[in-house]
Amino acid sequence: MTVRKITDEIYWIGSIDWDRRLFDELIALPDGTSYNSFLIKSKNEGLLIDTVDPAKKEEFFQNIEETKVEKISYIIAHHAEQDHAGCIKDVLQKYPECRVVTNKKCKNLLIDELHLEEQNFFEIEDGQIFQFGNKRFQFIFAPWVHWPETFLTYLPEERILFTCDFLGSHLATSRLWSEDNANIYHAAKRYYAEIMMPFRHLFNGYLGKLQNIPIEIIAPSHGPLYKKPDFILNAYKDWVSDKVSNEVIIPYISMHGSTEKMVYYLMDQLINRDINVTPYHLIYTDIGKLAISLVDAATIILASPTVLTGPHPQVVYAAYLCKILKPKAKYAGIIGSFGWGSKMEEDILQLLKNLKVELLPTIMVKSNPREEDFAKLSQLADIIAKNHSSLK
Repeated sequence: MTVRKITDEIYWIGSIDWDRRLFDELIALPDGTSYNSFLIKSKNEGLLIDTVDPAKKEEFFQNIEETKVEKISYIIAHHAEQDHAGCIKDVLQKYPECRVVTNKKCKNLLIDELHLEEQNFFEIEDGQIFQFGNKRFQFIFAPWVHWPETFLTYLPEERILFTCDFLGSHLATSRLWSEDNANIYHAAKRYYAEIMMPFRHLFNGYLGKLQNIPIEIIAPSHGPLYKKPDFILNAYKDWVSDKVSNEVIIPYISMHGSTEKMVYYLMDQLINRDINVTPYHLIYTDIGKLAISLVDAATIILASPTVLTGPHPQVVYAAYLCKILKPKAKYAGIIGSFGWGSKMEEDILQLLKNLKVELLPTIMVKSNPREEDFAKLSQLADIIAKNHSSLK
C-alpha cells in the first residue's frame, strides 16, 4: 500500500491487512484490518505516530523511505500491543538516535515486551505539550482504552486527534476516509463490542474531554479516518450510554430439539408482544455478531440443554462472553432442558454474577416440554413485555 497524504506534512504510512481473519487468536476479522501509522515530516526529519504489526514490517519501512525523510527522530507510542508497537525495535536499530515518546506505564510494558533500554525513551505526562518542528503535540491520557497505558495525541494547529485503538474499526479498505457510513458504522460497532465495551463506564469522561477540543480529523490506529468526527463520537455516546433497546437476544444450543422448541415458542410469544427478538444458534453464530447484539439489547436469555450435569460448553462460552464484555443489558434469564438432573442454572449464574441485571425466573424442562412448560414460557414473555414497556 502506498503512502497517503493527510496534510502537506503528515502522511499515512500504515498497512492494510486484507487477508487476516483472526486477531489475538480470538477475534474474528471478517473484513480484515489495517494498522495505521503516521509520519510527521519536518524538513528531513520524521516523527512517527505508532508503527505496524511485525508481519507488515517490510512494507512499513518502504513507506518511510517513500516520504524521503533522512532520519526518524521520535516515535510516539500510544499503546504497547504489537499491532502498534511491533516495529519499534526495528526503527531504533535503523535510526539509533530515535527516542520513543510515551508514558511511564507504556515505557515499562515496552521494556518488558521488546527488551528496550531506559535511554530509548522520552517519558511524558498527561496534558504535556511536545514540540517537533513547527508542530505541537498535546498528550491526553486515556487509561483502559483498552489497556492501562493508552493515551491520545492532539495536534492543535491541524485539529487532528490521533486516538490509537479508541474510535477505530477492523476494516480493510483502500479508502483512507470513512465515506461509507453504513459500512464503517457496522465495523466500528463490532470493534467497540468486542474490544471496548468492558470499559464503557470510563468513556463518558473521555468523550466529555473531547467535546471541549476543536477536532476536524480523527485518526485511529485501525480502519478509516474520520473527516466528520461527530459521526463516530455520537455513535460512541449512544453505545456507552445506559439506554437499551426493546430487544431480546437468545444465544442457544439444542442437542435433541427440546431446548429449541422452548426457544422458538418463547420467540413467538415475544413477537406477539411487539418485542424484537433474535436467536443465536451458537454452533453457527459469528461471535462478533453476538457481541454487537449485546451493545443494545435489554434482555439476554441463555438457553441450553444439560451436558452431564452442566450447560453445553458453547453456552458456557456465551455466558463467559457476557461476563467479560459487561453489556448494559437490564435483564437476564435461563431456559433449558435436562434428562435426569442438572446444575446448569447455578453454573450459568456463577458466570453472570458480575452483571448488573435483574434475573428472570429460570425455566427448566425435563426431556420434552409439556403444556405446563409452554405456559411458563408465556408467563416469562409477559414479564419481559412488562419490563420492556417503557422502552418502546
